[in-house]
Amino acid sequence: MKFQYVVGIAPAILMAAWTCPHSVAGFSLTTPSTTTTQQWGLSSSMKKPYQSPTRRSTVVLHEKEQPFSLATLFGGSSSDSSKEGGLRGSTKNLEPHPSVRPHISPLNRLAPNANLDTASDPLPVHPEVKSGVLDNGLPYVILPNKSPPGRFEAHLQVFSGSADELEPQQGIAHLTEHVAYMGSRKRERLFGTGSQTNAYTDFHHTVFYAACPIKTPRGNAPMLPMALDALVDVMEARVETSRLEKERAAVLSEMTMVNTIEYRVECQILSTLHRENRLAKRFPIGKEILINNWQNDDVRTWHRTHYRPDNVLLYLVGDIDPAEAEKVIQDKFGHLTAEKQATEIKIPELKKEASELADAVIAATVKAGQSWHYPPARHDWCVPKGENIALDLSDDIIEYDINLQNKYNLDEDVGFLTTEEVAPGKKIRPHIYRHELLQAFSLHLFAKRPVEAIVDMDSFRRSLARRIALAALQIRLNVGGRSDDPAFTFVEFNQLDSAREGCAVCSLDMTSEPARWKDAICKSVSEIRKLGLYGVTAGEMERYASSLMTDAEQLAAQGDRISHGDQLSYLMETVANGHTFMSPEQSYYMTAAALSSLTLEEVNKAASDLCCHITNIHEGEDTADGVVIAVACSPKNVDEDSPAFCDEETLVKTIYDACQVEVEPEEDIVVPHTLVPEDQVEQAMKENPPVWQGGVFSDGTPGTAADTITRPFVLRRLGNGIRVGVAQNPSESQRGHLRLTAPGGRDAEKRLGFKSGSMAIGARTMQEGGAFGPWTREQVELFCVDHLLMVEINCSEESITIDFVFPTTNVGNVGFGDDVQLGITGTESVLQLVREILLGFHWEEDALGRSKQHFRSSHESLQKNLEGVTTEKIMESMTDMDDRFLSIDVDAVNSVTLEEAKNAVMSQLLPPDLEISMAGDFDVNEVLEMVFKYVGTVPADTNKDYRMNAPQESSVDNFGSVPQLAPGKFIDLELPDSDPRAVSYVSGSAPNMWGYLADGTTVAERVLAADKKASEYDKKRRGHPLFANVALSLLSEIVNRRLFSTVRERKQLTYDANFSFTGFERLMGGWFLVTVTASKEKAQQALEACKETLHSLRKTNQITPDNLESAKRVVLNRHEGELRTTAYWSQQLMSGLQEETVPLKGPLSVTDFHAVVESITPRDLQLALETLGLDDDQLYTAIGKTVTPEGFVEPEEEVVQSPMMGMRRGGALMG
Repeated sequence: MKFQYVVGIAPAILMAAWTCPHSVAGFSLTTPSTTTTQQWGLSSSMKKPYQSPTRRSTVVLHEKEQPFSLATLFGGSSSDSSKEGGLRGSTKNLEPHPSVRPHISPLNRLAPNANLDTASDPLPVHPEVKSGVLDNGLPYVILPNKSPPGRFEAHLQVFSGSADELEPQQGIAHLTEHVAYMGSRKRERLFGTGSQTNAYTDFHHTVFYAACPIKTPRGNAPMLPMALDALVDVMEARVETSRLEKERAAVLSEMTMVNTIEYRVECQILSTLHRENRLAKRFPIGKEILINNWQNDDVRTWHRTHYRPDNVLLYLVGDIDPAEAEKVIQDKFGHLTAEKQATEIKIPELKKEASELADAVIAATVKAGQSWHYPPARHDWCVPKGENIALDLSDDIIEYDINLQNKYNLDEDVGFLTTEEVAPGKKIRPHIYRHELLQAFSLHLFAKRPVEAIVDMDSFRRSLARRIALAALQIRLNVGGRSDDPAFTFVEFNQLDSAREGCAVCSLDMTSEPARWKDAICKSVSEIRKLGLYGVTAGEMERYASSLMTDAEQLAAQGDRISHGDQLSYLMETVANGHTFMSPEQSYYMTAAALSSLTLEEVNKAASDLCCHITNIHEGEDTADGVVIAVACSPKNVDEDSPAFCDEETLVKTIYDACQVEVEPEEDIVVPHTLVPEDQVEQAMKENPPVWQGGVFSDGTPGTAADTITRPFVLRRLGNGIRVGVAQNPSESQRGHLRLTAPGGRDAEKRLGFKSGSMAIGARTMQEGGAFGPWTREQVELFCVDHLLMVEINCSEESITIDFVFPTTNVGNVGFGDDVQLGITGTESVLQLVREILLGFHWEEDALGRSKQHFRSSHESLQKNLEGVTTEKIMESMTDMDDRFLSIDVDAVNSVTLEEAKNAVMSQLLPPDLEISMAGDFDVNEVLEMVFKYVGTVPADTNKDYRMNAPQESSVDNFGSVPQLAPGKFIDLELPDSDPRAVSYVSGSAPNMWGYLADGTTVAERVLAADKKASEYDKKRRGHPLFANVALSLLSEIVNRRLFSTVRERKQLTYDANFSFTGFERLMGGWFLVTVTASKEKAQQALEACKETLHSLRKTNQITPDNLESAKRVVLNRHEGELRTTAYWSQQLMSGLQEETVPLKGPLSVTDFHAVVESITPRDLQLALETLGLDDDQLYTAIGKTVTPEGFVEPEEEVVQSPMMGMRRGGALMG
């Protein structure tokens, strides 16, 4: 499991020029692998990674007695330093910095003096990467990269995070991050330049970044100096009272916002996983009582202690000249010194305590022994028997409690876990987390191992062997686990290097229905034991080695087209873990060399090592040393005699018993190399001769010829009625994306009289199934694995979509080098899938069962989610309980039969109504030939027996609209939860994304009607089919910026306020939604502030030219960036271009995009704003709050005196 535990300074809107609204910002603690969407084909594990009850904190201070600062606590001066000493100038006669110690270079393998001795042939280093160290000790890495051209990214990584905080500093790393960047005057100079800035804090580091064009839009001045000025400003941060108060409010709001049940579960997992070290007690969000009371000197002390040249690393990636960049780095950062920083550490006691912590870090942690990127921690390893762990950690006994194993005043009262020795040498550390908001059972089984630096051919071969073994197991779990009656609803086994935790984490993550948790554990553990004991089969070895080779080939083909962001992520993760940073081409050649001689025995040795912590629990086995960590999360208040009941003793026994079950070796499944034999295709060509027809559009674009290749895409129709769009996009080398769209969705479900929920449940049933023709589901899924295909089927309010991601090269190859036997291309295999889905899909009861299980779980989870249930209530009110827009309740789910689900979906898969959009790195003519052959031969009357309307009438005629809104209302909702949270919403009517309102009028019509003095030029501009789409995109950016400025910055009521549209394309009309999180006490104020912001935009503080210009740069930059992705072309740009159901969408929406954006005026947006239902009597508002559950007993708070200063072991506030 690769946890991502990050706190950030701002929501997406905080980006300097406002970044893409799809960006996720703020505090996130996520497990990417736990998506509930099942996918046919290759598991994410094959992808190369970038690679007791709780109570409230004890109250230790009287908040109202006097202004609190750490200086006050320790008896020092409590006054702020109103004038901060400058950090420039001479360092003569300055004392050494108290926290500076000699340490390993954070550049690791890229350090100038790195030890490059290896056990075998060393791996080559990227030939273009440039690294160095300034005289003051500040290291840097520069990587020239051309994708996208004309831009670069600068990231400043500070190697201090929450794990470095002392006891009275919990949360100060995150708060300092906010103050340092949000208070930077030089960062503000990047506003309006098309730049994006943000920052985030984690256990092990704090990172600030700026993504910028290389030249300013106005003046053509170089932007690298400006970006580095902003990062230098972070190193020299001013701590001003006004900024501290703003960011304190933002952080406290963020603390409320992130405290979801998912976050609490992850906190339980991480605190159990790392109970033996300080990570368990140092979460980035910190302690509210401390955050509420810090003063300027507290923040300044943390900053000057940790923001030092020797404790940071600067990364530059982009379209830059390394030699010039080095000069700018020297010029901007060369004057900084640790000694100057030390002069402004204002709290002597913390200065001394930080020095003692620095001594302990050097003596006893993976940070000092392995990588300066790691947190200051030691780990309880669980490794293969006899494995020699040499991490160069001191064995000296130190007095300082570096691992925080003592009890401290601010600790949560969770108790220390006990480790059960279930048999000699077999240890399990269990923990159960129960909560009233949990609906399912989940198990998280861990073993922690040292990170193995991948620096030579031997370590590289071992890493490839691990990836093959992991892929084999994951596919077994996914394919075999989805049986007629699956024990688990989700399962993943993985091992990933985690710089944020300073270790490699081997994890089993599994969820199940509460009553079936024992069966789920038995099934998943047995599969792991099978791999550990018997390894992979010869067929699996061949399959996944071929997949790795294809993966490496695709990456090499990408070359310098890999985006700056992806390059940076890989570079930072590689450097952090001490791996060798190779170019894609080098990685390809090393992969080919390793796989050509990799043996089944090597892979099975890797499998044995990966699974040793599980195989060791079997009686008579002695395969591992160390402890297995088991965390189970389950619903609260379960009777002890219920099958859903789980406690620590039962959990340990179930795991132990599961490890005693005998297992048999895996048997290979015969996997087809092609789904549609050539003779079958030839027969289809004779029986249903395909023909091309020209493209026809509804946006005013002239039709296209049937035999003409056009740019940027080819748009045609097949004789069977299927619309086809094909675009070449080489930006993602050797990859493609296909979307099959069937307009209708839940709107058609209601309009055509199908049972409520049957369309969505049917689409999910297809996702859970996969058998067609002569092939079983298992064979089809393994075919997808062999050909690196991913398939995802979804049903929305207005369509069913089937998305395919595929390689465009030959896949399913056998052998390597000169002996390789090529399979068919991924493009051909994906078109075979499309054909078979339309012609021969098998509907299976077990797939329906898994689909129903998914919807039941989703609905029950929604009822326990504050945001989810509140928005559901708003939607119920606005739509007058219209099923199309609501979740499907359990009774409706249970009532749907297989026949009803099948009939609903198949009624939409009629060739005359379908559209295929394809984009990728392929030859357009070759793709058109394959579409012609595989899709053109599908009979036009396919699935006609499922048609629900007259043959001459298209099933997409008379597309519906959203309901006309009644007068607005306020909704007050309460959700039982032991922790206080609140969320506020403002919603109202809006156009759909092409400007159609629920009454059938358009934005353009209303704007023209309102502007009686419009010129002929204005009328022409506003008559463009893309006008409303662009205007609404720009409006969204401007409203979000205003919300940030008003609700967060000026009123300090929230961390995040967000404005969005529903984004329907076919349905007439839609809604806007403003979401704001705040404390329960401020929820009403935050709601009123959002309304005030919307009203002021209309009257007192209207849209300015500067607002518009900044928004234009954001929209255009986002569009340019997304043009590099095949998904953007197939899912958004081309999807709907030939559909009559989206009348304003056509080729002009792509070709004229820039021109329409540039033509928009503030007057246009002001008038477009009036098409939204913004009057008070039109607004639907809601506040969702948590309330104390019935029977919940609030723990008593305890007030304790502050300790004496000068005490040791872990922090000044020790007990």
